[in-house]
Amino acid sequence: MYVARIDGLHVIKRMPLSGRDHDPACPSYEPPYELSGLGSLIGNAIQIDGNGKAALKLDFPMTKRGAANTPASSTDAAEPAPRSDTRKLSLRAVLHYLWEAGELTEWRSSWTGKRDWGRVRSSLMNAASQMTARGAPLSDILFVPEVFHQEEREGIATRRAAALAPAHTSSPGPRKLMMTVAEVKEFTASRGGQKVVVRHLPFRFIIEERTWNQLSARYETELELWRSSEDFHLIMIATFGISGAGIASIEEIAMMVVNENWIPFESIHEQRLLERLSRLKRKIVKGLRFNLSREHPVVSVTLPEQRPAHVAMFIVPPGAGEDYEKMLAEMIEARREITAWIWRVAREEMPRLP
Repeated sequence: MYVARIDGLHVIKRMPLSGRDHDPACPSYEPPYELSGLGSLIGNAIQIDGNGKAALKLDFPMTKRGAANTPASSTDAAEPAPRSDTRKLSLRAVLHYLWEAGELTEWRSSWTGKRDWGRVRSSLMNAASQMTARGAPLSDILFVPEVFHQEEREGIATRRAAALAPAHTSSPGPRKLMMTVAEVKEFTASRGGQKVVVRHLPFRFIIEERTWNQLSARYETELELWRSSEDFHLIMIATFGISGAGIASIEEIAMMVVNENWIPFESIHEQRLLERLSRLKRKIVKGLRFNLSREHPVVSVTLPEQRPAHVAMFIVPPGAGEDYEKMLAEMIEARREITAWIWRVAREEMPRLP
C-alpha cells in the first residue's frame, strides 16, 4: 500500500497490479486478472504506471472525417465483432474496464438499495479520472448524464452544455468525437434510422439505419434479456458528435445489460446465480469479458472471502463444445490456489453454492 494525494486529499491506495498478492480477506485483494478477459489486456492494451494511472489503447476512432450528417461507412457503422485482441481495447472492453475500475462489479447484500444511477455515475467518472486515452484524460471526453432533478435543471443544463462542448462541430476537417456511457430508456423509429432515448437527458441520439441493423443483430441477446424484465437496465457506450444543427449522432456503439444492482450479466442463468449470491453478506465480484468472445470461458463470479480458499464460479453454456471445456480446464489448472465451482446448465440444475 502507499499514500497518494488526490484532489488535495491523502488516501491509502493499493500499489498497481498488486491486488492478487494481498490476502483474500484484505479489502485491497483482487481476483487474478487471468480469470477474466482483463488478464491478456494488462500490460498491452492497458498500461498502468507507478501512480496507478491507466493508459488505454483504443481500436476505434475518436475523430470522423466528412460532414456531420454523412452516413457511417460499413467499417465503422457499429462496433466491430468481438475478437481476442490484446493490443487495443474495443468499445465494449472500455465499458467493462470502467465498470471494473469503478468497483461496480462488486456486491454484498448490505448495499441493497444504496446503488442508483447517481452512485454509478460517480464511480464511472472517478474511474475515468485515473485513465488516459490518446494522450489525454479519458474524463475529458467521457460524458455520463447527471441524475435529473427538476429543482436543479438550470445548473444541470449549464454543466451538461460545458461537458458536451468538445463534441460540437466547429470547423472544417476531421470532427472530434466524444464517448458516452448512459442508460437506454427506449429506441424509437426516426427517418432513416432510430432515436435512442437516454435517461436523464432532454435530447435523443440518432443512429443511422445501417448502424441500427448491425447493432440489433450483434446485441440480440442483450436486447432480449433487457426486454424480459423491467428490473434490468440496458447500458450503452457510444462515440458521438454533435452537428452544427445541434443533432447528436452516434458513430459506434456497444451495449451490456445489468440487473437491479447494476451488476452485468450475459445470460438468464448468470442472472439466476447473481440473484442467489446477492443475498449473501460476503462480497462477490463479477467477471467480465472485455475483448473475449462468448466462445472463450471466463469466470462468472469470484467469492474472494470464501475459506479456506476463494472460489471462482464458472457457467458452461448450452452447446459448449470440447474446445470450450479444454480452455476451461486449462484456466482452472493454471490457478490451483482457487476452488472452482462449475455449472453446466445443459446437464444439471444449479449446483449447491459453496
